[in-house]
Amino acid sequence: QVQLVESGGGLVQPGGSLRLSCAATGSIFSTYTMGWYRQAPGKLREWVAIITGGGSTNYADSVKGRFTISRDNAKSTVSLQMNSLKPEDTAVYYCHTIATGSWGQGTQVTVSS
Repeated sequence: QVQLVESGGGLVQPGGSLRLSCAATGSIFSTYTMGWYRQAPGKLREWVAIITGGGSTNYADSVKGRFTISRDNAKSTVSLQMNSLKPEDTAVYYCHTIATGSWGQGTQVTVSS
């Protein structure tokens, strides 16, 4: 079973940046496709970005050009660099291992002036 721990959330003004990190356990992390998801109050959880074991990426249209997902297989971490943040990006952000169905506990991101 893969365990995931997110960090890096917080309060930021519109137009600002945050970097989220997710630390994973598991000896075959490098083979996993990893994803970031988010859930805003009163809304369903939605996909934000994914990265394959080989480094291919894909993004939701709402974050394309503003967010960048990356991974460090040596450290078993996956990150989400978020730039030009908007109030509508406010949500709890979750790290997810698609192959095993594992979820982290989530980290709160609040974009507000």
